[in-house]
Amino acid sequence: MTPRPREPDASLHQPVLLREALRWLELAPGMTVVDGTVGAAGHARKICEKIGAEGTLIGLDRDPLMLAHAARFVNGPNRHLRQSSYAELPTVLAELGIDSVDRVLLDLGLSSDQLADEARGFSYESTGPLDLRFDTSRGKPAWRILEEADERELADMFREYGEERFAGPIARAIVARRGHALVRSAADLAGTVAAALPGHVRAESRRHPATRVFQALRIAANSELEQLRLALDHALPGSLRAGGRAVVISFHSLEDRLVKNAFRDKERWQNLTPKPIAASTAERKLNPRSRSAKLRAATKR
Repeated sequence: MTPRPREPDASLHQPVLLREALRWLELAPGMTVVDGTVGAAGHARKICEKIGAEGTLIGLDRDPLMLAHAARFVNGPNRHLRQSSYAELPTVLAELGIDSVDRVLLDLGLSSDQLADEARGFSYESTGPLDLRFDTSRGKPAWRILEEADERELADMFREYGEERFAGPIARAIVARRGHALVRSAADLAGTVAAALPGHVRAESRRHPATRVFQALRIAANSELEQLRLALDHALPGSLRAGGRAVVISFHSLEDRLVKNAFRDKERWQNLTPKPIAASTAERKLNPRSRSAKLRAATKR
């Protein structure tokens, strides 16, 4: 039986770099602000407090579960929630009749609520289908990607998107498994990856041995890097007013590299953070997810 998606009850998610994001956004009453990854509204609630009732908040998310969480806290006049990618921001603004915005926040991390959703396989221990999509109405589920890609394609994916040094052996193990049992759940994939790694690597790893492979598959299933490129190249500069700010929180080097390089474009941006902002020691202790977070900010010229 396929597990049912979690109902949007109390959110498990703690927003990362909340204080730092608010500082670099420099919000004021009456502003029009986009939270392009609204999630459970951890950042959005504080943004709404800063911009007041006269300000406008536009919250986007590809995941309907997260929009259901956000709707409990973000509602009323001048509050707009839309199921959409941040890369599609210009289209959303056109539908709302808004020409430009003052601020855009993108928090590119995976939510704790998504990890707890058994129906999509984000957690390593999940027994549900290995889907990994934020929006299950678009694209291919991760299990189908694993089923259809050849060994070289899988290895390239794990190497490029996951920076996995054992990409080759893992890809071979997945292809070999097809002969007797397909990888259909998160637990299937986690076990296959672990078995493909040298014993000393499993023993010495400080995190789950399948972390990088899950990351790579999730990026592929959601076209995450392509979405981020579109946002940085077109959606953000095309939607922000002159003098408006973009703040982006990333969680792995591939994302951070794209953001860093985009904000170095001096014709488009004034880079406000030559070095990324990291979580405080206190936050890293309280919320382990914040350890890899990097915040970068820039003003549109």
